[in-house]
Amino acid sequence: MEPLLIELPARIDTPRLILRCPTSADAVAVNAAVCESMAALQPYMPWAQTEPTLVQTESECRRMHARFLLREDLAMLMFERGSDSSEGGFIGGTGLHRIDWERRCFEIGYWCRSGRQRSGFVAEAVQALTRFGFDRLAARRIEIRMDERNERSRRVAERAGFRLEDILKGDSLSPAGELRDSRVYVRLPEDALLQPPTA
Repeated sequence: MEPLLIELPARIDTPRLILRCPTSADAVAVNAAVCESMAALQPYMPWAQTEPTLVQTESECRRMHARFLLREDLAMLMFERGSDSSEGGFIGGTGLHRIDWERRCFEIGYWCRSGRQRSGFVAEAVQALTRFGFDRLAARRIEIRMDERNERSRRVAERAGFRLEDILKGDSLSPAGELRDSRVYVRLPEDALLQPPTA
């Protein structure tokens, strides 16, 4: 099917989260979270090397929204879900990236603002995106890749039920320009049914 014709839900709800496409109205919340989290993001995220201005963040939110509509990249924002299913505080970003529609392969990425880490939110979001990829997008392969040194990201992948497939030696550069190894985690359709992440 032509990717532009794929109907996607406005949001994905989990027990504690709402995941949805970014809009320009999210710029203030996203900018505050990125600026708050610079120390944690800088070693791993090329886009987090300097604090963005509000205008830069709004432009990036608009770009993410446009690419989502074009089905080029499915970036989503994570918000707490209220007891009445209302949208609460902003937690971080996630989504399905490096999309290959022909092979139906996707990569899940994620980041969590510093003040909301260690709550299991990211693993919960990864579980939801994995189910979404297999159930709605007919994914044949879903990956999570991270710097070998990123222990927190590694724990998220493992808690979300992904298995380590390989460690690629010197396959990319860090934001500082240093050669780094990447861990590749994977889930395939034939893998065991997903279980809810542990707290």
